[in-house]
Amino acid sequence: MEKPAGRGSLMSLILTVGLLAILASILLSLIYGTKNLQLPVLWDAIFNYNTETTSHQIIHDIRLPRALAAAMIGAFLAISGAIMQSLTRNPLAEPSLLGISYGAAFALVVSMAITENISRTGATAAAMVGAGLTAVLVFGLAAASKGGMTPVKLALAGVAIGMFLSSFTSIIALYSNASKDISFWYAGGLAGIDWSSVKMLAVIGLVGILIVPFLARPLTLISLGADVSKGLGINLNLIRTLSVLAVLLLTGSSVAVSGAIGFVGLVVPHICRMLIGPDYRFLLPVSAVVGSLLLLLADVGTRMINPPFETPVGVLTAVIGVPFFLYLVRSERGHSS
Repeated sequence: MEKPAGRGSLMSLILTVGLLAILASILLSLIYGTKNLQLPVLWDAIFNYNTETTSHQIIHDIRLPRALAAAMIGAFLAISGAIMQSLTRNPLAEPSLLGISYGAAFALVVSMAITENISRTGATAAAMVGAGLTAVLVFGLAAASKGGMTPVKLALAGVAIGMFLSSFTSIIALYSNASKDISFWYAGGLAGIDWSSVKMLAVIGLVGILIVPFLARPLTLISLGADVSKGLGINLNLIRTLSVLAVLLLTGSSVAVSGAIGFVGLVVPHICRMLIGPDYRFLLPVSAVVGSLLLLLADVGTRMINPPFETPVGVLTAVIGVPFFLYLVRSERGHSS
């Protein structure tokens, strides 16, 4: 087995290369779009910003907040996926397993039905409330069941409540003429993100990120089994509560801003396990960097597939994620047979 010091050096290398790749991807995101810009224009917009210059406005008000949001959302979803896979001991788990995306969608479409011209801030707030209430409901239902909360019960409660809310969301969307808006939200996209969304992501995400370091060692032990973690003095209920809270903050804020971007939380943790191993002290930071890089590159790719039109980024992550998901299912079947 590789020594922790060796893994620490490997993690440092991955993080350094990954951060440099993220900076390069942000530059690509600022340059490419409906209107491609040159590097001198980009340089001038950053260091000599002129509010009356159209290209400067495009970079400062549209592309820069979008790139920063993509970087944060990718990291948040990847971390949430890694946490969920340990918490449920299910290698196919991702944030949507808790029903958070469905809860956010339900609250969003209800708010659209009540208020015709809801602001982006109002929609974000509604989605966050929906995500939070759904997480509390799933967690409470699993904990109140006979025998207490287990990974299987948590997953089943999330799937059941998620499907229930999804059905009601579709019905309300049809009757309130919000089906077109909610379909764009379900597809997942980063177009239209502004600085208020970036600030909201940064503030809420910071709270979630501050919880994550306290989960690293316990999650590593929980992934080995409940008996092992209990024998080593891990408070399972406390760790599960903190884990769900972190996932709620990270995924809820991401979903509220960008819609339901799937498969990032599924694919990235598995790729990072191949790179760094199963120790969550190394896996979580590496997942954050790889997730950030993946969504940034996917967002740039959506602008190049069919210019000048944009493909929803959730479609591209699904194209990447579905084959990987099928590979994981096949691998799990092979291990269980």
